[in-house]
Amino acid sequence: MGRFNFGFQSVAALGLLVILGCNNSEQAETPAPPAEAVVHDHPSEGPHHGALIELGNEAYHAELLHDDATGTVTIYVLDSTLTLAVAIDASEILVNFSHDGEAEQFTVAADPQSSDPDGKSSRFVSTDGELAEELEEHEEGQLVLIIDGKQYRGSIHLDHDHKEHEHKH
Repeated sequence: MGRFNFGFQSVAALGLLVILGCNNSEQAETPAPPAEAVVHDHPSEGPHHGALIELGNEAYHAELLHDDATGTVTIYVLDSTLTLAVAIDASEILVNFSHDGEAEQFTVAADPQSSDPDGKSSRFVSTDGELAEELEEHEEGQLVLIIDGKQYRGSIHLDHDHKEHEHKH
């Protein structure tokens, strides 16, 4: 009879552990929402209807406008929310392209807006026809600029099909 009691007690204790274990695991297994579930809305164009360039993991943005008719390229420096102009202490910024193993670099000169503080600019403009051609021929490049002493590089991705569609309207 002692054996039976020992077996019954063991089974009862095991059952109690399973029940307690299930209760604890249910509380511990409440899943946190995965990082991928956080929805982050990315606009497809900037406030001037240009192509967006992300700078520093979205710390800043730049907006690139390319006027085919005049060959003018305009780049605006914007904050992370794309709502405020960010005037930087630079007389020019750089646009780089690489194709067939050859690097090509263009400067885009400061053209301060009236709201920019003296000596700073949030707008940069180039009338270099060669830069305009590069933007027309290549869909990817790199923007390089310095904001508050830190260098930022942003990939330029142009959707020529979308751009052509916009010019038809």
